[in-house]
Order: sequence, then structure tokens, then C-alpha cells
Amino acid sequence: MAQFMDLRAFILRARVLKFYRQALRITRQAPEHARDELRQTVRVEIEKNRHCDDKAKIRFLISEGLQRLKGLDEMLDMTGRS
Repeated sequence: MAQFMDLRAFILRARVLKFYRQALRITRQAPEHARDELRQTVRVEIEKNRHCDDKAKIRFLISEGLQRLKGLDEMLDMTGRS
């Protein structure tokens, strides 16, 4: 039988997926020699917390990840994107 999520869990899952897609888009802007490593790092970080059920921790991880993405995006802007 299928397990259904409550609305808050569904919205939180959507935020995680949005964050993941955003992270992958930013890695596309990195220099070619660094893209694969960045994609791998993003995937490992997401997979590491895949089975986390604590909604507060998930929100914290999303906000922390967004800060790290912002830093990466700014760094890529300074170095000149490929």
C-alpha cells in the first residue's frame, strides 16, 4: 500500500527537490574541469541526508545549502563563468 505524505512533508520535499535542481544548474556554470566533482559533491550531500525525517533538520539543511550555493555562485561570478 502506498504511503501518503502530509501537506507539510510534501511541501518540504518539493523545497528539497527545488534546491537540488538549483544546485545542479549552478554546477553547470562552473569551469568544465570542476563540474563533475561539484555534481558529485552535491549528490553525496543530498544522499547523506536522504532518510532524514526530522522536518526542522531538513529546513536547517536547506537553508545551510542555500547559503553555500550563494557562496559558490558568487565565487563563480568572480572567477568568470565558462
